[in-house]
Amino acid sequence: MLIAVTLVAAPALTMAASPPGAASCLGCHTVNAGDNPVPPIGALSAEQIVSAMQAFRSGSRPATVMDRVAKGFSDEEIKAIAQWYASAKAK
Repeated sequence: MLIAVTLVAAPALTMAASPPGAASCLGCHTVNAGDNPVPPIGALSAEQIVSAMQAFRSGSRPATVMDRVAKGFSDEEIKAIAQWYASAKAK
């Protein structure tokens, strides 16, 4: 039931049109605010996502999991994912 509500609330987020790796974000992050201690990805701009991912990857931002996740993405992949989430949010 919760999945249906989330999909109705964010119809622009279809994973079929997403760049590679974007679906993995939703394993921990929600798109909109909720009862999740992990920040909602829909609340961030593309620039904020790119900056955070680069900081996690370099180790300059402390993390429990994101440092390892960020190391799996190239700069181009991070930018594509960030831009996709930002554009999906704007629709």
